[in-house]
Amino acid sequence: MKISYNWLKEYINMNIGPQETADILTNTGLEVEGIERCESVKGGLEGIVIGEVKSCKKHPNADKLSITTVDIGQDRLLNIVCGAPNVKAGQKVPVAIEGTTLYQGDESFKIKKTKIRGEFSEAMICAEDELGLGTSHEGIIVLDDKAKVGTPVRDYFDIETDVVFEIGLTPNRIDGASHFGAARDLAAYLNQSRKTEWSKPSVKAFRPDNTKNVIDVVIENPVACPRYAGVTVSGVDVGDSPNWLQNRLKSIRLVPINNIVDITNFVLYETGQPLHAFDADKITGKKIIVKTLKDGAIFITLDEIKRELSDEDLMICNEEEGMCIAGVFGGINSGVTEKTKNIFLESAYFDPLYIRKTAKRHGLNTDASFRFERGADPDMTIYALKRAALLVKEIAGGEISSDIVDEYPTPIPDFKVNLMYSNLERLAGKKINSKVIKNILTSLEIKIINESEEGLK
Repeated sequence: MKISYNWLKEYINMNIGPQETADILTNTGLEVEGIERCESVKGGLEGIVIGEVKSCKKHPNADKLSITTVDIGQDRLLNIVCGAPNVKAGQKVPVAIEGTTLYQGDESFKIKKTKIRGEFSEAMICAEDELGLGTSHEGIIVLDDKAKVGTPVRDYFDIETDVVFEIGLTPNRIDGASHFGAARDLAAYLNQSRKTEWSKPSVKAFRPDNTKNVIDVVIENPVACPRYAGVTVSGVDVGDSPNWLQNRLKSIRLVPINNIVDITNFVLYETGQPLHAFDADKITGKKIIVKTLKDGAIFITLDEIKRELSDEDLMICNEEEGMCIAGVFGGINSGVTEKTKNIFLESAYFDPLYIRKTAKRHGLNTDASFRFERGADPDMTIYALKRAALLVKEIAGGEISSDIVDEYPTPIPDFKVNLMYSNLERLAGKKINSKVIKNILTSLEIKIINESEEGLK
């Protein structure tokens, strides 16, 4: 499990460095097995500055090359030979100065002053793929006219340098499989010596814009699926995610896909609650049915593999066919594509035993199944759904076009435990003041419903 230091700081006001943070996490039971410096773009765009092309003329010895002079905020202009067809005077461009290392996949090369077809070149004007910002090599990147000459390109693109903790989770600590969980533990630890609190982003702004696209939900197997919630967002524009969201995902080694899928992944790693986004127009009959299919039914998953289902595999279906192996893996025909305009967001609680058996049966180990197998928090279902819907509106546009549907026929009661001071002292090997014990528990958001001289409930 990867936890980002920068990401944690969004939820908790802490004045401690990465190493101390790692030590505290380990002390709370979230053992940090490794610490890694992470850049959302390899090399962090070090040595790349914003320049302005002051002049551009054809190379005398090469038809496809140009000779430019570029201002990078120094006391003189740089002479740069450029092979891009779109370069011209007046552009603001990214410039790799002498000594800069550029990365392309596993290879790297250093910028040196050189002669290109007889003309002196002191630096390099860069294309998207040369900076690691994408795959295009059709021409150089042209920046906004307001970009300030001489400033680092990393600031223009909001490139982050981060520290990432690799946490070895034990099966009983699934509460730590999210940034919320790690922030809660950090705050509880720090709160013992100085007042420290952590906070979740507010979802109070959530409200339906209309009810034009309601999807009904029917749970046919409430044992396997005690809770299923969802909401529709209509009129979205599927595209690339903003830099801040891509940076968050890249920091924990997730590859950005599109803004909708990225939001579901972001909320998963933020809250610990798995989500799934369906193309709402592919939900035949405007109804979600949570059920099993007949033994031997064939279902094609997102990886284009045909899978033979067991009659114990819980499925998310529309009125005609299965759309998703519940809590494990989506189907190829119902997911979000660049053509999707309306989405249905799913947030559910599935029984761990059902998910564990299905994941093992099909040889699948996904981020969702990892959490559902170990027991996600059923009380996080609605918060995560609202959080995702608000992010979709903010990033992809659209309108929330239904109330939240929340099928929860038999609410799961809170887990209760008797904590006896004598047992705690025996296990800890020392006596701990009852006030300290209560402070730790309340900092961890554990409710104390009764207390006595012997212990707490």
